[in-house]
Amino acid sequence: MASVRDRALSILELLARHVHGLPMFEIADRLGIPRTATHRLLGELKEMGYVKHDQSKSQYMLTVKLASLGLGYLAATGIADVAQPLLDDLAEASGELARLAVIEDSQLIWVAKAQGSHSGLRYDPDAGLDVYLPATANGLAWLAAVSEERALELVALQGMERAREMGPSAPQTLRALMEQVEQTRQRGYAVVFDAYEAGTSALAAVVRRQNGGEAIGTVSIAGPSVRMTKERMEALAPLVQECASALALASVSSPMFARHDAKQGGHTQPGSH
Repeated sequence: MASVRDRALSILELLARHVHGLPMFEIADRLGIPRTATHRLLGELKEMGYVKHDQSKSQYMLTVKLASLGLGYLAATGIADVAQPLLDDLAEASGELARLAVIEDSQLIWVAKAQGSHSGLRYDPDAGLDVYLPATANGLAWLAAVSEERALELVALQGMERAREMGPSAPQTLRALMEQVEQTRQRGYAVVFDAYEAGTSALAAVVRRQNGGEAIGTVSIAGPSVRMTKERMEALAPLVQECASALALASVSSPMFARHDAKQGGHTQPGSH
């Protein structure tokens, strides 16, 4: 049985993906928590200032307190100062959405973005907190940067089930996914077409510690598939790889990146690529 702590965190994570809120019964049903327990936990989170209740719609939603804590934490790590100018440049040069994700234990977490498309058709998703590895360019970039054994461990943690709900090109089997991982390893960067969702495509490169060390994050460009053709992906790939290299150099000034020495030292990386 999940602890009270685990249940409370699950509620916060679920509400973080639904900014307009959810009714209590739906929160309970989605998380498999008894409704009486869900009601009690929501009341406690409300008292702590993390959740508010819109009585007119019977919806529970997050307050800005959690976002404030997150922003304060990211500011303290220095990652915004390090990454944002580089992402802004990448977004401006590509005219698409540029994003940075950082590796935290066994997750790839979105931490910063910049939008380069200022008018017309643009891609600006609500992707949640963590990156779904099997159906994203960022995920493929990370999986290709670790050993096959570690890649399989990471995929097992998230499972392949969600891929059925993604875009038409999302890999549906572990074998198909690992073939894409190997192609990414050989190419040096990841590409996906209509994989995370129909009509959107992306490319990504892994951010490594200096001198070809371990992976510490990924950087990507994403946009509408009508613009993100195979030819354009190939043209944009050097920009993404250059940004990844610049982020690797800049990462030494951020405590968030510095922690990876202790956390990931035990995972064998494939040969440099």
